Amino acid sequence: MRIRGYEPGDLDDLYRICVQTADSGRDATPLFSDPRLPGEIYAAPYGIFEPDLAFVAEDADGVGGYVLGALDTAAFEDCLDRDWWPQVRLRHPELRPDEAAGLSQSEQLIRQNIQQPWRAAEELARRFPSHLHIDLLPRLQGRGLGRRMMDVLIGALRARGSRGVHLFVSRTNDRAVSFYQRLGLTKLPIPDATIFVLDLTEPDLTEPDLAEPDLTAPGGGG
Repeated sequence: MRIRGYEPGDLDDLYRICVQTADSGRDATPLFSDPRLPGEIYAAPYGIFEPDLAFVAEDADGVGGYVLGALDTAAFEDCLDRDWWPQVRLRHPELRPDEAAGLSQSEQLIRQNIQQPWRAAEELARRFPSHLHIDLLPRLQGRGLGRRMMDVLIGALRARGSRGVHLFVSRTNDRAVSFYQRLGLTKLPIPDATIFVLDLTEPDLTEPDLAEPDLTAPGGGG
């Protein structure tokens, strides 16, 4: 079992792992008419546009996990607006209401996000400009690998001068919430979203002042 840098040949694995963990850590393949849909948002663009901040976990059975980051969230979102979403919309065009009605709620939300991508709140992106995604298949869980992968990515972000990193967690993914709490990340005290942050300007984890009420407000574009 090893952690290594992302390679272009890993792209299909990013798509596969993303859908197999997209239901609050469980396999969401039955929820999507196209199993690559979740990966169009949460996995593939990181490997394509920020490969130096993409790492995969591999064992004898192949790639079974990844941790993916973007150094500058606002710049990354601008890049996707220009170079990613137009081609994704060609693959997944907007559906008529009657077509969407027959799909799972999960797929409807993904397709809506493709048409109108959500952007991080300006204040969140200013204070914690980087963000990340991490997913591991069940066979690699519970072995300390998640912590090691987080250490690798956070080290890479620090080396590139990031001031802080944030990540979003599904409110129904209790295991992920517990994982980030054990790592010492700070959960923002705001309603209607579960966001964890880490201040990378401090040598140790600190409790930042998180009183702003608008940290989850969209910064524009959707």
